[in-house]
Amino acid sequence: MKTAKNKVNVSAQEKKDPISIFIRGDIFTKLSFIIFGLSNIVRGQVVKGLIYLVAEIVYIAYMIQTGVSNLAKMTTLGTQQQGMVFNEATGIFDVVQGDNSMLILLWGVVTCVITAVFICVWLVQLYSGEQARRIQLSGRKVPGIIEDAKSLMDDNIHKLLLAIPVAGLLVFTVMPLIYMILMAFTNYDSSHQPPGNLFTWVGMKNFVMLMSTSDTLSATFWPVLGWTFIWGFVATFSCYFGGIFLAMLINSKGIRGKKAWRTIFVITMAIPAFISLLIVGTMLGERGIINVLLQQWGFTTQALPFLTNVTWARVTVIVVNMWIGIPVTMLMVTGILMNIPAELYESARIDGANPFVQFVKITFPYMWFVTTPYLISNVIANFNNFGVIYFLTSGNPKTMDYYQAGKTDLLVTWLYKLTKDSNDFNLAAAIGIIIFIFSAVFALISYTRSGAMKSEEGFQ
Repeated sequence: MKTAKNKVNVSAQEKKDPISIFIRGDIFTKLSFIIFGLSNIVRGQVVKGLIYLVAEIVYIAYMIQTGVSNLAKMTTLGTQQQGMVFNEATGIFDVVQGDNSMLILLWGVVTCVITAVFICVWLVQLYSGEQARRIQLSGRKVPGIIEDAKSLMDDNIHKLLLAIPVAGLLVFTVMPLIYMILMAFTNYDSSHQPPGNLFTWVGMKNFVMLMSTSDTLSATFWPVLGWTFIWGFVATFSCYFGGIFLAMLINSKGIRGKKAWRTIFVITMAIPAFISLLIVGTMLGERGIINVLLQQWGFTTQALPFLTNVTWARVTVIVVNMWIGIPVTMLMVTGILMNIPAELYESARIDGANPFVQFVKITFPYMWFVTTPYLISNVIANFNNFGVIYFLTSGNPKTMDYYQAGKTDLLVTWLYKLTKDSNDFNLAAAIGIIIFIFSAVFALISYTRSGAMKSEEGFQ
């Protein structure tokens, strides 16, 4: 009976959620829900408990001084607009400073992140106090600050090493991301530029304007989205199958100097892509060297519209992307080809399978299984392939039918133009969220349905 009771107690002690800690804890544990570090202090961990207490006092002081005000202002993003007031003493107009919506939103986000960190500290000090209580009940010595410091260099060194990266992630990734997401629900555009003008919350208005069917923005969004999908899949699979073909060709038994051929194709990877794209864009221009030579040699009487005609421009960016992307796939595929068991091909030849059948039944299924994660990530990367489009065509040819976009613009390059050229930060933020949603949904669905996910043990 006693053994069963002990097992029940141990099972209860293994629960570490705040409710369980509160129920089984003593008065000091319960008070530590309000007074940080109290449970640690009364059990001998004075320094650790004081650190938690100081963190609580600093947070409360921050909230009293500016935090509550930041959150309150965040609800309206400012009410006092900058204006001009006539100064009778000087006879001129003076600028009366108003609220800055951009800074109000920024400091509101900072306060929210600090509050989230504060909640994490609250949970940590609860668990720490509960651990100290359990150690004390077991009759063992509660470790002091010196023992805790030593553990940070030994058993808990991962916590010490992760502290700086996590802090950097919060400051340079999480806060800007939250700021951008919230900006999508405001009217922060060219007509609402702080500090001269305020911007306010508009809810889902930006998304409605982008996706409605009777607005210039929607007349731009849907064609650009369609071209983004076409570009993403064509650019990915053209490089993929081109790389497979090139790798199989170079690896053929009758080909000599395989290392030399690989080196020639890999040279394109040694040159920065943006330099290659700028050079190729100049060469394909109306007065570029390619058009000049074609006219001199009599192949055409006028310059070919490589970058000025919609169809020509889209085909051009796909072909140039193949020139840059095929060598990358070739190197990856070469390694995979070398790992396919030769016995499979020997058995297929004995059964009378020709090279095409061997590719369809052996090479491609093996290749597809291994490279599925690469293909998924590559499709997502091409959805957001800023460099090829921007450096080669700059989104051109231009059209009056689109708002701040050209016929070869992707969503990501259109987003860039909206921020750089027209200061439509709200629309750019909304497009950024849409890109993320499409990319995340595609990645999750395609990967969970892939053979690499369903059969992790290996290719069968």
